[in-house]
Amino acid sequence: MPVVKIYTTTVCPYCNAAKNLFKSLGVTYEEINLDNDPDLRTKLSIDNNGWRTVPMIFIGDKFIGGFDDANKLYKNGELSKLLS
Repeated sequence: MPVVKIYTTTVCPYCNAAKNLFKSLGVTYEEINLDNDPDLRTKLSIDNNGWRTVPMIFIGDKFIGGFDDANKLYKNGELSKLLS
């Protein structure tokens, strides 16, 4: 299974929703909090077509988007394919 990384901030309901989605699927993930690292947040934004909001979710090296994107992938069955 590829590594899942979720870049978050402390006060972010969508970050919590993303973490809960992966927990409900039994998927272990690495959480990286961006509260104290604005340089990393800027770099992630530049590297991912200007994406500025959190969560930023990666499966392996692939950026899949935020919670809404992950939830859509889950509902259409694509998330399980990315995780296998």
